[in-house]
Amino acid sequence: MDRPFNVLFLCTGNSARSILAEAILGKLGASRFHAYSAGSQPKGQVNRHTLQLLESLGYDTSSFRSKSWSEFARPGAPVLDFVFTVCDNAAGESCPYWPGHPATAHWGIADPAAAEGSDDTKRRAFRAAFDRLSARIDAFLDLPLETLAPEEAAARLRDIGRMP
Repeated sequence: MDRPFNVLFLCTGNSARSILAEAILGKLGASRFHAYSAGSQPKGQVNRHTLQLLESLGYDTSSFRSKSWSEFARPGAPVLDFVFTVCDNAAGESCPYWPGHPATAHWGIADPAAAEGSDDTKRRAFRAAFDRLSARIDAFLDLPLETLAPEEAAARLRDIGRMP
């Protein structure tokens, strides 16, 4: 491929898990991938715990925003190579038509924004989501995507989604 792979992470609100995944892949896979995130029903703002965690880990959070998945179905949107749902609600929704017929997989992660209790409890939930997404993205980065047959790639992507 003569361009980086375009990867879209989807969740319902696009305020926590999908933003975390966008940040992780954007940093770890910067030379091979362009990472994006969106939501079916975006909250309109990124969860403050998401931003605090990313900033504490040295990420520049200035470009993250909660946005609709319709931005990626419009003419002129990036041609997507991969679309991953990271929450169960988004996985069950009817997605728009994605230009480029991307490979898709469900990589469900518990919603850290649903954590109740102290700020410390919430921070731990966000860190746990970050760690699970990091492990899956590391496995994704290890795949020889340029040489895998489409059906083998699809199977490997589904396997990644089943990682603990």
